[in-house]
Amino acid sequence: MRRLLFFVFLTWVNPLWAAHGYALWGDLKYPAVFSHFDYVNPTAPKGGELRLVSNLRVSTFDKYNPFTIKGSAPAYLSDLMFDTLLTGSLDETGSGYGLLAQDVTVSPDGLSATFKLRKEARFHNGDPVLAQDVKFSFDALMGPYTSPAYKTLLADVAELDVLDDTTVRYRFKKPNRELPLTVGGLPVFSRAWGMENGRAKRFDEIVTDIPIGSGPYKIGPVRIGRDITYVRNPNYWAKDLNVRVGTANFDRITVKIYKDGTARLEALKAGEFDLMRFFSAGDWARRVNGKRFDTGELVKREYVHHLPTGFQSYVLNTRRDLFKDVRVRQALGLALDFEWMNRQLFYNAYQRVNGLFGNTDCEASGLPSAQELALLDSWRGQVPDAVFGPVTVPPSTAPPSSLRANLRQAQALLKSAGWEFRDGALRNAQGRAFDFEYLDSNEGSARVVTPWARNLEKLGITLRFRPVDFALYQQRLQKFEFDVTSLAYGGANNPGQEYADLFGSKAADQEDSGNMSGIKSPAVDALISDMTAAKTKAQLLPACRALDRVIAHNHVLIPQWSAGTHRMVFNNWRLDQPPAMPPYAQGEGWAIDTWWARPTTPKTP
Repeated sequence: MRRLLFFVFLTWVNPLWAAHGYALWGDLKYPAVFSHFDYVNPTAPKGGELRLVSNLRVSTFDKYNPFTIKGSAPAYLSDLMFDTLLTGSLDETGSGYGLLAQDVTVSPDGLSATFKLRKEARFHNGDPVLAQDVKFSFDALMGPYTSPAYKTLLADVAELDVLDDTTVRYRFKKPNRELPLTVGGLPVFSRAWGMENGRAKRFDEIVTDIPIGSGPYKIGPVRIGRDITYVRNPNYWAKDLNVRVGTANFDRITVKIYKDGTARLEALKAGEFDLMRFFSAGDWARRVNGKRFDTGELVKREYVHHLPTGFQSYVLNTRRDLFKDVRVRQALGLALDFEWMNRQLFYNAYQRVNGLFGNTDCEASGLPSAQELALLDSWRGQVPDAVFGPVTVPPSTAPPSSLRANLRQAQALLKSAGWEFRDGALRNAQGRAFDFEYLDSNEGSARVVTPWARNLEKLGITLRFRPVDFALYQQRLQKFEFDVTSLAYGGANNPGQEYADLFGSKAADQEDSGNMSGIKSPAVDALISDMTAAKTKAQLLPACRALDRVIAHNHVLIPQWSAGTHRMVFNNWRLDQPPAMPPYAQGEGWAIDTWWARPTTPKTP
């Protein structure tokens, strides 16, 4: 679900779009006949092994079905094993090119998209990939045993029709520019997956059955709790296809599992794996060193990208009475001293997040434009008045501002919301003390949360840090059983229906949805609808910028920080790579897909 989704449209008569791919705004970079993506090495040698470490905060995995709600699947399984109708390129946004599908056609009214499957497409067991398999996959993902995020994402898909063995047509409830990419990016798996004694298992009963996908890798040796190895399929049907040339170069990809960050770092220094992406500024600045770095075997490098900043944030669960008042939520944000944390904890490695769409055209700035006001005016009185003024800016303690001034402002907001300091704590009219719990699955997060808790204590507020194991953490998030947590949202250059899962009113009441904050706002629902209905980028931008303002001024998220680079360490003696990283690549995903093994390993000098 966390992989990029790419989508395409088809029709039979006078199509609006009929081509080898689909672009959100009609501007595909690559023509119908192209040899390979620009950012790959088309002559990259095949062979060798890539040894990775799982960055998932889990001690093991207990299933091979990555789509069901319960349990944990191994890292990278979905991307390596399941092909999609379309696949995106890493040097453009909002585009998808035919993978399982050889072409795509969108109807003139935008109400259907038809995909023609490649006759050479094959599953791992040798069976052809047929329209019936696409239908089976879609029905399974829309069933009761998968994340409700699929239902939200595909809410405007009316049905999938099988026209013949190699042709499927998605029908839509209303025109939506992104739906061809969305359905084109859904994983496709075989109808034979989960068959037992001639009977098809219920989808949630498919747990440890080896997936029957059509991707470049299969599951190889597995040591539960220690590692899993994916092996390249030498008979992979698409190995010579233009969108796959220069990719899937390793014969084996082994993903090792470590229970904590310190163990991962020490294993890297000991040469136990070849590639690791770093998210800790402290580790990157102080602990990425040692003998193998001195010899040049391990290389530390930052790769500049052009991805959206995302909106990594502290998420306030507004289902809790404590956080229902926007003044209270704003006050909590005023107690966060990012500038001090960046200096003292992060080695000045980060920039402050502001809003949902940083580093994209959708980012709001200044006062609302006339086009934004046209969308917002009907919601006056139902959204904060500040929405109609300048875009919100996260509180700062840089001069002439100060933490003291911010805390005084927070104190005034809390008082206006009915909270005053008495009997040793901040209390409301009923005498309840203001205290809440911060939930995390990483004990190391206490170091980052403590400065915020210390500042809140000056207001009479108690923040309790609650670390739990990942399985319980995941379960509590699914059931929204938390006060505050921290989440890293990826952001989007072309936002659409996925934001209904993150902020839509319906998703707020759906267990395991992405709406962690619990926000329910008709204005937000309408603006998300305006985004998805946009037929041009000129129509999209006012809608997403207006949404940016409404979410920001509701203060359901306390913005954290972001970095403009991927920080990675790799084994330079074992791995080689293309000359440059494409602008929209995720660090380790790009490496897994396009790097290759050096034919020989240099000796230590």
